[in-house]
Amino acid sequence: MLAASAGAGLVDAIVGGGGLIIVPSLFGLFPQAVPATLLGTNKAASIWGTGWAAWQYARRVTLPSMRLLGAIAAAMLGALFGAWLATRVPASRFRGALPFVLAAVWLYTLWRKDMGRHHAPHWSPRTEALLATGMGAAIGFYDGIFGPGTGSFFVFALVRLLGWDFLHASAGAKRLNFATNVAALAWFIPSGHVAWALSLPMAVANVAGSAVGTRLALRHGAGFVRAAFLIVVGALILKTAWDAWLR
Repeated sequence: MLAASAGAGLVDAIVGGGGLIIVPSLFGLFPQAVPATLLGTNKAASIWGTGWAAWQYARRVTLPSMRLLGAIAAAMLGALFGAWLATRVPASRFRGALPFVLAAVWLYTLWRKDMGRHHAPHWSPRTEALLATGMGAAIGFYDGIFGPGTGSFFVFALVRLLGWDFLHASAGAKRLNFATNVAALAWFIPSGHVAWALSLPMAVANVAGSAVGTRLALRHGAGFVRAAFLIVVGALILKTAWDAWLR
């Protein structure tokens, strides 16, 4: 689990999607555990790597912080509601649809070869804030109820909807993903759905991986993050399709 957590931290820091490494590992090693507890344990470990990445990006990448406030608040509310629902609705219902959604994201990104290579926001500040808020609510809800791939969805939405490049989008995604993790844990922790003995060592490994991933993204820029996004999402399509239909 420590190796999986470190790998997830590295991948997540660059383009998101670390949950699709940790969550299947947890479900595979602890098949008898309550699903909500495994999801909460994942959040309690990955939030540290996400927070580290968000802080490192904030030092080097300038973002319109005020326009993201609504998105952060909406993402937290969505994640809190999703986490509550996760204790009542089996998360397996999402597994069958996830490969199709990821495939659509991958194909669109591949088709639009220049998308995300240049930072070119094209909305007014008000419109950008409203779009970001709606995006935050929708993806935040998904993160709370299921979670895997959330960071990648945030990256894609920021690039496609707001015209950001992949580096700025990855930086913004870390802030949003950190907020959704906080909100989800606000439900999982009081409900007793975190295995602390497992999540704490996983958190240390996750931060180590995140430090490496953040450094790579900042050093190599938007083109590198875009290429990594295509590779990671392509791998996630295969992994989620295997989990949903072939296993």
